[in-house]
Amino acid sequence: MQSRIAFQLGQSVAPALRRTALAANTTKLAGALAFQHAQSLFSQPGSLRLYSDAKYRTIKVPHMADSITEGTLKSWAKLVGEQVEQDEEVASIETDKVDIPVNSPVGGVIRELLAKEEDTVVVGQDLFKIEEGATAEGGAAPSAPKAAEPTPSEPVATPKKSEPAAPAAPAAQPVAAPKEAPVKESKPAASASPVLFGTAERSERRVKMNRMRLRISERLKQSQNTAASLTTFNEIDMSNLIDLRKTYKDDVLKTHGVKLGYMGAFVKASTHALQAVPEVNASIDGDHLVYYDYCDVSVAVATPKGLVTPVLRNTERMSIVDVEQEIANLGKKARDNKITVEDMAGGTFTISNGGVFGSLYGTPIINMPQAAILGMHAIKERPVVVNGKIEIRPMMYVALSYDHRIIDGREAVTFLVKLKEVIEDPRRLLLSV
Repeated sequence: MQSRIAFQLGQSVAPALRRTALAANTTKLAGALAFQHAQSLFSQPGSLRLYSDAKYRTIKVPHMADSITEGTLKSWAKLVGEQVEQDEEVASIETDKVDIPVNSPVGGVIRELLAKEEDTVVVGQDLFKIEEGATAEGGAAPSAPKAAEPTPSEPVATPKKSEPAAPAAPAAQPVAAPKEAPVKESKPAASASPVLFGTAERSERRVKMNRMRLRISERLKQSQNTAASLTTFNEIDMSNLIDLRKTYKDDVLKTHGVKLGYMGAFVKASTHALQAVPEVNASIDGDHLVYYDYCDVSVAVATPKGLVTPVLRNTERMSIVDVEQEIANLGKKARDNKITVEDMAGGTFTISNGGVFGSLYGTPIINMPQAAILGMHAIKERPVVVNGKIEIRPMMYVALSYDHRIIDGREAVTFLVKLKEVIEDPRRLLLSV
């Protein structure tokens, strides 16, 4: 009896098992066919790579300086889909001191930009995604030129082919006709009405201050509010320095490859005076006075974005030619917008040369936390008394703005006198007197 029941149960279950086995075989066959199809598809030239094979990296906003935590994303040098080489610039971030270039650490293709221009970005923030090792699609780059090429040929080719559709053209022509006479005749009427005096020309522009300008204004106001600022003046006969420059400028250019100017002599003369009057080469730190045994001279350089002050370090060890070479290097970096935060960090004394713009007289503002700043001005021929006689000499006014909390009037005047003596007789630098 039990065997008969088992036989009947087997007869009823067998069809279901056969259907299940058939369905499994069909699924395996479909999977195999799908795999073969996908394999043939991705093996064709120009086909897409498997997503799992791509190496995507997220590049973050780099560390810029100890005192800089954020900046403004000014521009993207590369866009999505463009090829990037290793160490190639991808973006530029504007800070309150310099513009920081963001370079790609690897070569590849930009896949996503995670910030917009003029956005504020912070150090460590995700900036863009790059597919490492990828190359831009061959058809993507030429597509732009191909789209532009048909435009010059359109006036020749398209009108001929569109002539069969001429019924639409008569409807378009009457629309353009009413624009001809009334608009052109109204312009002379507007220009011939002198009653509206100055109205047409009056306009204004509102431009957002960049981070550097904001920082400059903040620091200048801080200097005015903090320092007990005072300015003393003197005048310098530039005759001997001008003669020195005329005599040796060609030899210096030939030997050292740098033009001999006046700034090198003034930096060395200032260094000489700083060593003679150490109070000028100092700063305040809390309730302490800090005197520097070295001379790091900041030189003010005008750039399109504002005034920057790169630093000449250890000028006491440099010659006039060394100073000129370093000024030329830093000036070029500043004008090319490639100066770094490290180039401007520190500084114990500043020189500003307003004379290159024609300034005759001025009172420079102290570059905090420094104690003083020297202002150079234009060289002008003036009548002066020399050995009881009136002579025409090339003269320059110099100004020393100083923090009266650190420097007394005696030290400030002594500094300018030392500077004047060296500039008027450069031989003193050889003798250290």
